[in-house]
Amino acid sequence: MNDTNTQMPSTDDRPVMISVDDVTLAFGSKVIQHDVSFRVKRGSIFAVMGGSGCGKSTLLKSMIGLLRPTHGTYLVEKDDYWAGDDASRVRIGRRFGVLFQSGALWSSMTVGENVALPMQMFTKLKPDVIRQLVELKLGLVGMLHAIDQYPSELSGGMRKRAGLARAMSLDPDILFFDEPSAGLDPITSARLDELILNLRDGLGATIIIVSHELSSLFHIADDGIFLDADQKTAIAHGSPRWLRDHCTDPMVHAFMHREQLDSSSPAGNG
Repeated sequence: MNDTNTQMPSTDDRPVMISVDDVTLAFGSKVIQHDVSFRVKRGSIFAVMGGSGCGKSTLLKSMIGLLRPTHGTYLVEKDDYWAGDDASRVRIGRRFGVLFQSGALWSSMTVGENVALPMQMFTKLKPDVIRQLVELKLGLVGMLHAIDQYPSELSGGMRKRAGLARAMSLDPDILFFDEPSAGLDPITSARLDELILNLRDGLGATIIIVSHELSSLFHIADDGIFLDADQKTAIAHGSPRWLRDHCTDPMVHAFMHREQLDSSSPAGNG
């Protein structure tokens, strides 16, 4: 990714929060991605882009500790996630908050109980303190009114916001979002975008987003990589807007200008 038309010039002097170096992800002999390297700056909104089947969600699973890479390293600041023991990974993982695509709320628990669960599992806080913190988290995402409702009573957008409140339960400084706008109407998606920006600006969180929703990425992401299913690696690096306006790689250009997508290409099926 050293070619000038696939690498956005960097003027960002913020410290590096996450370093990914020479990562290869595979299931047996099937390689999903190889030799993937990038840096995520503190306080950035970093997009992982690419067509369907390129390995976006697989990379996310590896970054949050659900899939050990075949090769390569993940550093969270100076901590090597996979080099340590289980206790070390738990300690590093406490810095993560994850919003899964479906929200992944426990259906038998109320919204408030879902948000409280990580605090009950990983802290020694008293119930009244946990209740206050749950109200605070739900208030941040505009969901305090739904504290006693069940997930089945919520709209798709409300479930996403409740899932986001749970992701913030332990005050993580790194948030991972898997297709946060999937299944949402344009207005609800735009509101979620603004909420993500407010969380970044208000809490100083570093955010990694896996998404193919271009309108959302153009609005909120300030850096990112583009994964290609054919080459099985990252073929471009930069903000979605920079890639749209400057990248000359045919696959990236086609993806970023959807009206020009070739339906026979992997990106055209994304």
